[in-house]
This record gives sequence, structure tokens and C-alpha cells, in this order.
Amino acid sequence: MKNLVTTFFILIFSFTFAQEEGIKFDQSSFKDLLAKAKKEKKLVFIDAYAVWCGPCKMMDRNVFTQKSVGDYFNKSFISSRIDMEKGEGREIAQKFSVRSYPTYLFLNGDGEMVSQNYGYMEPGLFLSMAQDVNAGNSKGGSLKDRFAKGESSPEFLMNIMKLNSTSDFDFAKKASEKYFAKKKTNEPLTKEEAGFLFFFIKSSKDANFKYLVDKKSEIIQFLPEESYNEYKNQILLADIMETAIDTKNNRVDDAKFMATAEPLVGKEVATKKLNQIKLGFYEQNANYAEYEKVALEYYKNSDLFEANETLKAAWIFAEHVKDKTSLKKAAEWAEKSVMRGETAENTYILAKIYFMMDNKNLAKSFAEMSNSLAKQTGKDAALSEELLNQIKK
Repeated sequence: MKNLVTTFFILIFSFTFAQEEGIKFDQSSFKDLLAKAKKEKKLVFIDAYAVWCGPCKMMDRNVFTQKSVGDYFNKSFISSRIDMEKGEGREIAQKFSVRSYPTYLFLNGDGEMVSQNYGYMEPGLFLSMAQDVNAGNSKGGSLKDRFAKGESSPEFLMNIMKLNSTSDFDFAKKASEKYFAKKKTNEPLTKEEAGFLFFFIKSSKDANFKYLVDKKSEIIQFLPEESYNEYKNQILLADIMETAIDTKNNRVDDAKFMATAEPLVGKEVATKKLNQIKLGFYEQNANYAEYEKVALEYYKNSDLFEANETLKAAWIFAEHVKDKTSLKKAAEWAEKSVMRGETAENTYILAKIYFMMDNKNLAKSFAEMSNSLAKQTGKDAALSEELLNQIKK
């Protein structure tokens, strides 16, 4: 018994000592973390984790507890650990596109991302990564401040693009426009640069569109010419669509679009693009009567489309369409997805469609399947339970 008690106290002492030596994590709100960072002129370090993540636990046990790591982080950063699947962690995950764990976010006091890194790292590599991030930020001032003051080295602009492409698209786009405007005509284009060029161009009116056209011979070294032409045409077609949208009547003027688009890309490509845009437009503007018409025509041969695409249309029909003939077609789309693999989502959609078609037996069968799959995979089963209650009435 004496040995057990001694061992217990040794373990407690070791754990407490490791906590004191390692990174001291601040559990303040995100807003307060930024305020502290701004006041102390430091970066915020966030260990973005999930409770089920094995590598996250290894970092917590093997790296964050190291004295060398703690000494540097406690001096250099305002550090916090935030579960990305709870509370404000969900908003942070969405804002900074956190999709894998662990993710290490380094932010300035303005909430701008300075660096984002991923995965398990040995203590030495983790410390070196943090030192590099801090050194790169040593000039002081936010990225936006430095950009506004005229800092424009290629390295600086590329860094803005990498760090802000998802969290602050407009800012990153401005940096990309300055980057390519400064790039010398005879300087070869890299694959990474071509990727950013495509990512930020959304309209033929964008500053970089002419650069995209001028550099075609170099760009098609990285991707098929057919893909390049398709991308360029999609941009031009999107611009044409803007002129064909009748916002007053909440409709798309098909004839106006085709008159300009068909000579440019041919009837088949123009028609396909027109239908895609109409589906998006009518869904966004809740014009489900028009959405129904377009979807029935566009997905007439559903085998030509990915199951997830037609499943989305089936979901919209299940929620907003009453016509039994149209719902029968939507059931075919949902069945296609279910046949490729049953999920809580696609079985629920199929159940809902059968319920709308007054086929309560099939509706009950698939609703029960959806409910069971949701519970097995830890997903929300509220929709299937609500549907089962409606079926019982």
C-alpha cells in the first residue's frame, strides 16, 4: 500500500511538473486572446484539435510538455488549445478552413492568419517551425498594414496568398494582382503560380485575366489545353450570365444568354452552362418552380451525372416539390445514391420522397435505416426521428 501511495504521488508530481515546464495554454475567449496578443505585441498560437484525434493526444503528451518548447512558446506567443468541434471552435474551424487535426494556427492581434501548419511533429521540428513563424513576423504590423504601406516583395505577396486564400479571399486576391503585375514578362511561370492565377480569377474583368490569356503557352505545360480552354470559357460564360439575369422578375433570360454564349463556345457547352447557372440561381432565390423544370430537363439521363449531384437535386425536390411525377424522378436520383452506398443522409432523403409520394411502407423502412445509420456513426438522427413520427400519424 505504501508503495502504491508513493507511486501515485510521483505520477501526480510528474504531471504537475510537466505542466509547469510545458506550454501554458490560455483558455480565454478567442476575442480576449486576440486582445492580449495585440496588447503584448505577440502572435496567438492555437492548437486546433479534436478529442478523438490520436496525433493531437501525442502532441499534448510528448511535445507541449517539453521544457524547451514551453520556454519558447510562453515567451513568444499567447497560446491556446481549442476543440474545433465545440463552442466557438466551430466558427474558428470554418473561418480558417481547419479540416485536419492537429492544425497549428498562428494569428496576429487583428485575427489575421500568419501561418498554418499541420500534423504530428517531433519537439525539435515543432520548435523550429514556431521560430520560423515568429522570425517572419518580426517586422511588426499586420499583413494588411504592411501591404497598405507598400510592402510588395514577391515573397511577401506570395505569403499573403497562401495564408489568406480561404480566410480573406478579397485581400489575398489583391495581393495576387499586385504579384502578377510585378512579375517580369520574360520570367517563367511556375506550377504554383499558375495554381494561384486560376484560383483568384473569377471574371474576365479581373486584373489577372489578361495575364492568364497571355501566358497560355506556359500554363498548358501544367495542364491539358482542353482544361485551360474550358476554364477560360467558364469565366467568359459567367460574365455573360450576369447580363442575362432578370433580377426584377427573378428569372434567367435563356435567349439573351444563348445569343452571346453559343457563338463563343458552341450550343452544347453553352446549354450545359446555362442549365448549371439556372439551377444555382433558382435555388439561391428560392424559385423552386423554375428549379423543378430545369432539374427535370438537365438530369433527364441521371447516369451522366455524379450521384452526389443528383442527390442534392433530390433533396431540394423532397423539401419543395409536390408533383408526384416529379417526385418519382427524384426518387430515382436518391435510389442511385443509396445503391452506391447507404448513408444516414441519402436514406433519409429517399424516405422523405417516398413519404411525399404517400408510400408510407417504403418511407418507414428507409427512415428507420437512416435513423440506425445516424446513431451508428454518431450523427444527428433528429430528422429521421421526426419523419418516423409523421409516418406514424
